[in-house]
Amino acid sequence: MACIAGFSISTGAASRLISGYDSYGNTCGQKNSKIEGVELSGRDQTDNKYVFFLDPCNIDILNRKIKSMALCVSRCPDIELKTYTDVKKFALQNGSELCSYDIPVSKYPSHGERSKKCPKLPVPPSNSLPVFHRCTPVDISCYAQFAEAFVTFVSDNSMLHRVIAGVMASKEIIMGLCVLALGTVHPKVEFYVLAVCVASLSIIVYILNDFSLCGTGVLWWLYVDHRTNLTDQTGTSPTPQQQVATDNVQALLVYAIFATVFTVILLLLLFFMRKRVALTITLFHVAGKVFTHLPLLALQPFWTFLSLMLFWVSWLGVLLFLGTAGSPVQSEEAGLVEYRISGPLQYMVWYHAVGLIWISQFILACQQMTVAGAVVTYYFTRNKSDLPMTPIVSSMLCLTRYHLGTVAKGSFIITLVEIPRLILTYIHNQLKGKENACARCMLKSCICCLWCLKKCLMYLNQNAYTATAINSTSFCTSARDAFVILVENALRVATINTVGDFVLFLGKVLIVSCTAFVGVLSLNYQRDYTVWVLPLLIVCLFSWLVAHCFLSVFEIVVDVLFLCFAVDTKHNDGSPGREFYMDKEFVENSKNMAGRDRPEADGDGSEMKPMVS
Repeated sequence: MACIAGFSISTGAASRLISGYDSYGNTCGQKNSKIEGVELSGRDQTDNKYVFFLDPCNIDILNRKIKSMALCVSRCPDIELKTYTDVKKFALQNGSELCSYDIPVSKYPSHGERSKKCPKLPVPPSNSLPVFHRCTPVDISCYAQFAEAFVTFVSDNSMLHRVIAGVMASKEIIMGLCVLALGTVHPKVEFYVLAVCVASLSIIVYILNDFSLCGTGVLWWLYVDHRTNLTDQTGTSPTPQQQVATDNVQALLVYAIFATVFTVILLLLLFFMRKRVALTITLFHVAGKVFTHLPLLALQPFWTFLSLMLFWVSWLGVLLFLGTAGSPVQSEEAGLVEYRISGPLQYMVWYHAVGLIWISQFILACQQMTVAGAVVTYYFTRNKSDLPMTPIVSSMLCLTRYHLGTVAKGSFIITLVEIPRLILTYIHNQLKGKENACARCMLKSCICCLWCLKKCLMYLNQNAYTATAINSTSFCTSARDAFVILVENALRVATINTVGDFVLFLGKVLIVSCTAFVGVLSLNYQRDYTVWVLPLLIVCLFSWLVAHCFLSVFEIVVDVLFLCFAVDTKHNDGSPGREFYMDKEFVENSKNMAGRDRPEADGDGSEMKPMVS
């Protein structure tokens, strides 16, 4: 990918993207070489730094380009030019020729080809973009013909008007609630509260049950209150405020029904899963202690997000460079010059797309490996006061020096599964409505199977990274060892994953519910002119994404601790001098579970199968 970026820059694609080029292959703002067969190429455009389109509103949406002749000019027209005489006057006063280079300025009003080689009248006033030197019309209504359907929809849809007005009226509340969501998942708040809450099943039932019932009751009370007020205000002709109130009543009814259904399902799930939750709850309690000793773990989502954003921005920049790379080609229709990549080099775009998936997975895998290394260091340090000053930094250095190949191989395996899944998804979308039922069913089945395979491989990879952090073995060896221990302890793995995922899901729901509940109470003070639907959806989506990013780190810690305990049982048996590194409470719960499930578990009755060497 570095070679692809270097190729696009060395072939002038970067300068053509930033500076722009005219329809004769001349890059604006520099001297150019002659292109064979193009008469007006090879011009010195040092003084002409801006790209001017003769018809900037003529956009080909399908091919994502402007279907208009482009010229290099020294200045964008900042006033409206209504006649060709005005175009001539502007060229004489500013030295900026807005017609094709082969038309003298004096012949602008009378030239026979002025309709093709001169700008379309009237010429709208335009400004240049800050970085990309393109003259763009100041009045964006120039592009109304492409958004005509959308504009018509917006102008005719009063509900959309009210929703947008509600978002604008409550933008301060939305920003405040987003900050509240970030504060709720702050490491010293979210992880500590979650660890303490999951330490006791009774506390979970009490908090979630009471919160769900209280939240549901408040929503029903708000619905009745708003509906009563709306009934009292009903008249012959509804006012805009009454229409907003009607929308809010309908939204509250939907929220209340959803909260009621969720509460019932939550209580049923808690009732049926109560017997197998002890082991997972204890492990979550230990994970909470990890975050107490390693607070920098909570910053991993920020670093990962920052790394992904930097990579995606650079990837998009190289993709844009590739769009202007290649050799000049003159089109047969209009005779205009475009730059296209031909031959084997045209497949660089596809390789670049594969790199997007691979490196994105690589960055996520680096986060998993870093967290695994830090947690392994924490677990196998018996005296926690002897921990390194910065286990996270030490884990990053170890990853950079020893295990980049392991992470690259694991992320590449995910890429090999993700590519065919995306291809099948694209084919399915393209054939929607055209394929028969059998083909549609087969495509969906293949997509579903590949998705399941991807999830299984991602879970195995994560445990392989933990095995690598423990034993410093290669990826394949670590993956084999991790797979063996997961299979031999399948019952406990299933219990921890099932109950653990459910508890983490409850944590996400708790964050979203708290944010949404505060949002409902805040928006209740703007009931006369604010539609609640979209502001609450925005806030809930943001809080869910934030909760997912942070709690995913908590999930990684739980999985790493479980695998560390399996290795711990290989070398220690709990006797004096060979004590377990794990908390005694978790060891006792593991033994009790092994005793309950002995017929289904290991034949020797041991509480945990160790990792093979």
